[in-house]
Amino acid sequence: MFEGTFLSLLPPIIAIALALITKEVYSSLFIGILTGGILYAGFSFAGIFNHVFVDGMIAQLSDSWNVGILVFLVILGAMVMLINRAGGSAAFGRWSVEHVKTKIGAQLCTILLGVLIFIDDYFNCLTVGSVMRPLTDKHGVSRAKLAYLIDATAAPVCIIAPISSWAAAVTGFVDGANGLELFIRAIPYNFYALLTITMMIALSLMNFDYGPMRLAEMSDKLSSSGTKYSPSMTQAEDQPDPPRSPDGKVIHLIFPIIVLIISCVIGMIYTGGFFDGESFVDAFSNSDASVGLVFGSAAAIIISMIFFIATKALTFKECMNALPEGFKSMVPAILILTFAWTLKAMTDSLGAAEYVAGLVENSAGSFMNFLPAIIFLIGCGLSFATGTSWGTFGILIPIVVNVFSADLSNELMIISISACMAGAVCGDHCSPISDTTIMASAGAECDHIQHVSTQLPYALTVALVSFLIYILAGFIRSWYVCLPLGMIMMVAVLFIIRAAEAKKTA
Repeated sequence: MFEGTFLSLLPPIIAIALALITKEVYSSLFIGILTGGILYAGFSFAGIFNHVFVDGMIAQLSDSWNVGILVFLVILGAMVMLINRAGGSAAFGRWSVEHVKTKIGAQLCTILLGVLIFIDDYFNCLTVGSVMRPLTDKHGVSRAKLAYLIDATAAPVCIIAPISSWAAAVTGFVDGANGLELFIRAIPYNFYALLTITMMIALSLMNFDYGPMRLAEMSDKLSSSGTKYSPSMTQAEDQPDPPRSPDGKVIHLIFPIIVLIISCVIGMIYTGGFFDGESFVDAFSNSDASVGLVFGSAAAIIISMIFFIATKALTFKECMNALPEGFKSMVPAILILTFAWTLKAMTDSLGAAEYVAGLVENSAGSFMNFLPAIIFLIGCGLSFATGTSWGTFGILIPIVVNVFSADLSNELMIISISACMAGAVCGDHCSPISDTTIMASAGAECDHIQHVSTQLPYALTVALVSFLIYILAGFIRSWYVCLPLGMIMMVAVLFIIRAAEAKKTA
């Protein structure tokens, strides 16, 4: 009865609104799920429970892709705990204090590391968080700001990296054209991703914040538990003072991270058929990121444990004791992810994808020059409501390719494809039910709703500038003009905001 109508978007809208109002994510997500079940089952009590738990939660937890991601998170949580117990994070903290002297430097180092880890957004979020927390804590960067820097260098970086799990996903949604060629040509038109990176660097160099983030930066009570934190304390560990090796060195952090990166790359190209004769690029394009990341992280944690034991940073027993603690550190993120996936299943069953697809197809002919800007807005809305970038790609990209008959010579098609990706990442960046946003909160060990509320004004600022540039790009159709203009406009907007903030405090 409600399939394919605006009401199909009601469950995620309710969940997001409640999360932002109540600051409590678990109950908000479940109420959104329940709403979807009620709309789908037509108020049948048995039908509601069957759809929510069997068609929704159990089906999502039975999905091989989702299970792979959960296994990857558990292994990463265990690996982070091992590094902490081995003293690697503490040693890096001591080293960074000696070499990075300022708050600006700490933020730029976080951005740099986030840009360098472009393979996968989940991997990016948890790795950058675990590595940079000691440094950012020392220099007074709030956990909310750290979560923003992590989130803004996760999906936005992955979506402009040709060798990434995101590039593989996008190329998989393109029929009738060379997906990788299209992805590479669309990179300079991905204004949201490029302007987000521009904004992060500018904010760090200008050393100012605005909105809720400014209040968060001024506060010293930013841990997820609401208590004051120190570099030696993390919310991931339920022990008040977990044992740490006094012999920890920076190599005990660097070595596992390098092994993890190499192992994950090998794992992903293995699933793409690299060792069966496929080229590196084709193997990455055809890879199964979920399975590849599990293979890579499993190999990395085994090698890391051998390394820790061989260097006497940890004993075998201490390694084994750290594993369940790492699992427990990931439980909140796993619970939120499970609810978010179930909410997406409710939205899908109500035909939200078909409803949005119809809107795009109906607008394509009448507003051709404005099509990139329209697609960007629709992508933002769909990704925000469903919490998934990849699902948004799957809906919008085939429609755009079909509208332009897969004609790669048409520059407007390239711009429109890029607008799909940019809008999807923007909505994903803003949404409290996005898995990437959840992972950024987990990586920074920041309260999830606080991360969403402090990041939202920043994401919306970039979204506004991106929307204006997409309008321009629909007419000019040249990134040589549009991209530099967008960067100049982005920096100019930040100067205007800083001047307005200065007047408020004057």
